[in-house]
Amino acid sequence: MATRVLVTGAGGFIGHHLVRYLVAKGYWVRGVDIKEPAFETSLAHDFQLLDLRRFDNCLIATSGIDEVYHLAADMGGIGYITSNRADIARNDILINTHMLEASRVNGVRRFLFSSSACVYPDYRQDSPDVTPLREEDAYPAAPEEGYGWEKLFTEKLCQYYAEDYGLETRVVRFHNVYGPLGTYEGGKEKAPAALCRKIALAEDGDEIEIWGDGEQTRSFMYVDDCVEGIHRLMRSDYRQPLNLGTDRLVTINELVDIIAAIAGKRIRKRHDLTKPQGVRGRNSDNTRLRQVLGWEPEIPLEQGLALTYRWIARQVAPASHGQRRLVVV
Repeated sequence: MATRVLVTGAGGFIGHHLVRYLVAKGYWVRGVDIKEPAFETSLAHDFQLLDLRRFDNCLIATSGIDEVYHLAADMGGIGYITSNRADIARNDILINTHMLEASRVNGVRRFLFSSSACVYPDYRQDSPDVTPLREEDAYPAAPEEGYGWEKLFTEKLCQYYAEDYGLETRVVRFHNVYGPLGTYEGGKEKAPAALCRKIALAEDGDEIEIWGDGEQTRSFMYVDDCVEGIHRLMRSDYRQPLNLGTDRLVTINELVDIIAAIAGKRIRKRHDLTKPQGVRGRNSDNTRLRQVLGWEPEIPLEQGLALTYRWIARQVAPASHGQRRLVVV
């Protein structure tokens, strides 16, 4: 009999890709979200629209389930998470707490929580030439306000449920996931999708707006590597938080140049220093990832961005037939 798994956040970017991956692996999959996938129909055997801020809905979602991949969250790019801290912290703490308790009540065997690199302290990320972040570097704690704090709190809650109730919990810290079928407009999009959209809408030689001076650094992981890593961690015996990302550090200016080269366009940059840009530098130390899983993300940035750019360019194509413009969002 196939293992019965639940993917929360199955209407979102990573969750939708994860459902597709797990179905292909032979699992019976229930997908739950407050919304359906935006760009294609879910492949879940059972897809339910449920608001997981309510405990009764979490009991419905986890009924008859063996394993939970908990990805549901109120989140977005740096502009969104810095301007909606109360909503994000309240919504996500309700979702996470109710999901853990409902999983315990319904006898779920394994529970994977999707945390974030936003748990890492800002004092370790104040230089573009940042030292790659090890899992233990999350303490002494000073995470991203709102979103980072609720993630760090839930990491500890997973630990307590494992220690007190015997629930097998896994915690994965994502580092900047990107790829097709993700949000690329509306305010919740992250840097790779936002830049792909701006460049797709621009004509050759146009100027686009970059938040900050563009010298802030990040590492980026393609979504196919992300879901592979999630599954490998769930199948492992490792119970502590684990980084999941690449360790190739690039500036946002370099990211623009890579996407522009993929698009075959000359793009000029206009930097807006009044816009939020997050920490100065963030990179993943993958030493423990390699030790625990015997694997690490392997899709090159240029390859993943090419796939992402082409998909986003197709989505915005009807809006791109017009005059040359300054693309500002």
